[in-house]
Amino acid sequence: MSTIYQYFSTDLTAYYAIDELPDAKSFEMHIHDLYEIYFFVSGEVNYLVEGHEYSLEPNTMMIIRPGESHAAKILKEKPYQRYYINFHVSLLDEIDPEHRLLRAFTDRDLGFGNQYRESEFGDIPLKKIFESMYRCRDNDYNKRLNISIHLFLLLDKINQIFDQRETTQDKPSGGLSEQMVAYVNRHLKEELTVPLLAKEFYLSTSQFSRIFKQATGASVWEYIIRKRLTLAREAMRNGCLAREASDSSGFGDYSVFYRAYVKHFGHAPTEGE
Repeated sequence: MSTIYQYFSTDLTAYYAIDELPDAKSFEMHIHDLYEIYFFVSGEVNYLVEGHEYSLEPNTMMIIRPGESHAAKILKEKPYQRYYINFHVSLLDEIDPEHRLLRAFTDRDLGFGNQYRESEFGDIPLKKIFESMYRCRDNDYNKRLNISIHLFLLLDKINQIFDQRETTQDKPSGGLSEQMVAYVNRHLKEELTVPLLAKEFYLSTSQFSRIFKQATGASVWEYIIRKRLTLAREAMRNGCLAREASDSSGFGDYSVFYRAYVKHFGHAPTEGE
């Protein structure tokens, strides 16, 4: 990957990158506790979000909320160009303490309403907005200021479009894969095994596992572990002890939680929360 632009801080990161020959194995499903705006420029890529596969056209934008699984699905090894921004909710606390600018992210079902096409923005040139957002290169203070100004304006426009959609679009029903992922999310804190899930959907274990991985980019157990880890981390940030967070997020065994946490985050669950 060739990183053309990069800004990083604890509550805001921004990248512009190009892969000349993207390797599909390098784009795994991931889940994090940040909000994300992803802008697709070029390549042959689809985007998986919570069991829903979106086709990407040049200058298409995706929005992702914390805890929402997502992955780029490389269709062909053609140059893959994209921008993306990750930000923590605390970035909005001062100017928008009620977090109204995040309604388009939060007030919808998982995996639905993630995609925003350029045509929805009317005369607003999306690509130029991102180019301007990433133009400043002199120092981190000016980078952050420039990114933040453009980000807040972009969030406002996204919410305007979201409000228009709410009055004109029906609620999604979801196909089989979306229903499978939604079921797992509803029951994350309960005992979950592939045989039990497969039985719920009248499928064999191999059928369920295959459909689930195609839809999410991850195995069933990998998906469940990452979702539970995200829940546990958020619980600890809200004051829960590690063992309490483990129990409340669906881990039946603290040692399993501990090992998974260290493997995924690189440190023990009692550190750095």
